[in-house]
Parts: sequence; C-alpha cells; structure tokens
Amino acid sequence: MANNTLSIPNPHVQGHRERLRKRFLENPTAMADYELLELLLGYVLLRKDTKPLSKELIGRFGSLKNVLEAPTVELRESKGFGPALEAFWLVFKECSARMAEVSPQTKIFLDKPEKVVHMARRRLAGYRHEEIWSAFLDNQNRLISWRCVSRGTGSQVFLSCQEVLSLALEYRATGIILVHNHPGGNVMPSPQDLDITLNLAKGAKHLSIRLLDHIIVTEDQYLSMNDKKILQL
Repeated sequence: MANNTLSIPNPHVQGHRERLRKRFLENPTAMADYELLELLLGYVLLRKDTKPLSKELIGRFGSLKNVLEAPTVELRESKGFGPALEAFWLVFKECSARMAEVSPQTKIFLDKPEKVVHMARRRLAGYRHEEIWSAFLDNQNRLISWRCVSRGTGSQVFLSCQEVLSLALEYRATGIILVHNHPGGNVMPSPQDLDITLNLAKGAKHLSIRLLDHIIVTEDQYLSMNDKKILQL
C-alpha cells in the first residue's frame, strides 16, 4: 500500500503557520525578517516547518534583502532549498524586477540617474556576471524601451555599438542611457567601459542620437559618467 504520510498536513506546522499569518495581517512591520521569510517559504513548502531553513538563510546571508537577492546557485547550498524553491525564487525576482522597471506606457521621464539605477538594481541584484542594459528615450527623455543589450562574464562584457544603434533607430529613439553592473563591487569604469562609451557616443552623434549617460551600478554604489564628467557626452 502506498505511503500517504507526506500528503497529510502536520497539525503543528499548520497551526504555527496560521498564527504567523494572523500576526502578519495584524501588523506586518512587527514581523522579524526570519518570520517573513518563513511565511514566504511556506507558500512553496506547504507541509514543512520552514523556520529552520529561514533562520539558516538569514544567518548565512545576513539579511532578508540579501537572501531575496542571492543567486540561486548559492541558495541551493542550503539543505532544503530544492528545485521548487529555486523556481519560485526566479519567478519572485522577475516580478520584483518588473515592478521596478518603468512601463513605456506611463511615459516616465528618466531625468535623473537614480531612476535608472533603481530599475537596474532590481533587475541585476545578485548577478555574478556583467550585463549591459539600455534605456531608449524620446526627445523629451521619456522611456520608449528598456532592454538587455549584452551579457558577459563576471569581469567583462562586450557590447556591439551597431546593435544598440540599430535598436535606437528601430524604436525611433533620440536618446540612449547605458547601464551595467560590476559584480566585483568596484564602481570605477574600466578602460573597456570607457572605450564602449566613447565608441557609442561617436556612432550615436552621426545618427543625431544623444548618448545621455553610461551608469555603472554595484550593490551599494553607482557612478554616472555624465555626472562625474569622466567623458563629455
């Protein structure tokens, strides 16, 4: 006869989770980080006590924010974090990134580096490789499209300036803002970063397109080449 033990909810786990959920609904801000994570994990691990895994993850990564932004390859090293949670995490992170990204229909002005940095951090948090994203803008600096234009390694990334300019023409954009991450944490641009920016600026000028900025982001810092006047764009 088949063993159906796993299909029977554990009364202790269910009772504890209901009490936790009730406390959350009454006052979410009073919840400890590990308790919020415990609830979140419980939506995947329906019949398992998620408190031990929650505390282990918080202890290992240092904060709820770090856990939510951690690469799944590192999360998998914790016992109990299996394929189901990994898939859930990827969905969660994708939803979080899209919430931070401005919809073209809203016609939001990208007039400050901080607005682009916010989108980029939500998208690139926890990445151990470099990616370059581009915001394509109209003549009033309103967002037309926001998309990845290159994926690289942990220390370098290649960008086809021709491809970026082709996309700008396709979108009928008159402005471009590049943004990419430095997983190593050093916010200063590399010689390759400067070359990419200079080459794109020259190509864009010939097409009457403005390269407004190239922004580098790390976990806790960012650098705007326009603000720092590293290159006169």
